[in-house]
Amino acid sequence: MSVALTKTDFHFPKQKSVYHGKVRDVYNINDEKLIMVVTDRISAFDVILPKGIPFKGQVLNQIASKFLDATTDICPNWKQASPDPMVTVGVMCKGFPLEMIVRGYLCGSAWRAYKSGVREICGVRLPEGMRENEKFPHPIITPTTKGEIGTHDEDISKEEILEKGLATPEEYAILEQFSLDLFQRGTEIATEHGLILVDTKYEFGTHNGKIYLMDEIHTPDSSRYFYANGYEERFEKELPQKQLSKEFVREWLMNNGFQGKEGQQVPEMTDEIIDQISNRYIELYEHITGEKFVKEAGVDLIARIEKNINSYLK
Repeated sequence: MSVALTKTDFHFPKQKSVYHGKVRDVYNINDEKLIMVVTDRISAFDVILPKGIPFKGQVLNQIASKFLDATTDICPNWKQASPDPMVTVGVMCKGFPLEMIVRGYLCGSAWRAYKSGVREICGVRLPEGMRENEKFPHPIITPTTKGEIGTHDEDISKEEILEKGLATPEEYAILEQFSLDLFQRGTEIATEHGLILVDTKYEFGTHNGKIYLMDEIHTPDSSRYFYANGYEERFEKELPQKQLSKEFVREWLMNNGFQGKEGQQVPEMTDEIIDQISNRYIELYEHITGEKFVKEAGVDLIARIEKNINSYLK
């Protein structure tokens, strides 16, 4: 088994604070820069699972890094550099307490709600008679609140966002447009590599009065992808789609009696399960980028990351 990075505790020059998220550890350098270390932690149902997934952090960081570079013509983003395969450094933004979720197809939690009779999600009316994994007439935005660690993100409508003052009408119009344009670009890149971008989430913040794209983009943690080849046939036969996303982790947990509810135990994460999850992440990297994944090995990940960040900060 390869080593997984599940915890960091760095002390960089001019460091003011550190925030340990579900997957990312974010270091504040003098209220100017953020150093985001993408660990190998994995979460599902808003719960951090007990074991890390080797190379997952590298996969997520490198996919996000490529997509941030590929979308700078659509909107400004926070990235300045990637000094290590598991690290991105960027400008500090004041985040909106929202996740902008864009859905191109009816699946996942939206399908589960739809199947139970729900016809409106986050203020968006859904057509009658839709089937699982069916493409929407056009992509829809279903925002959620961005919860603190241990709290669940809650669905919220555009009207509620404006009512609560989480964004001004002018800001929300920009968030909406950026989200749809980014989704369109992600869809085009996915199509080039034989994939369908099904749904994804974006986070935004402000820096010097401008709205910036923050955090990750189009990774398997923030997005769901189907294989384009065989999609139509599987859809017509009402078969599950072959997909590349974190949904297979959620399905494994659900099949083993875990949905993040009180009293439920996370099933045992055997070496075999961990290897399978790691390989699925690498598979998505290679499909979505069209490049071979190069494992940045090293027993002491902490030492490597610390050295690379310190060299960059100098």
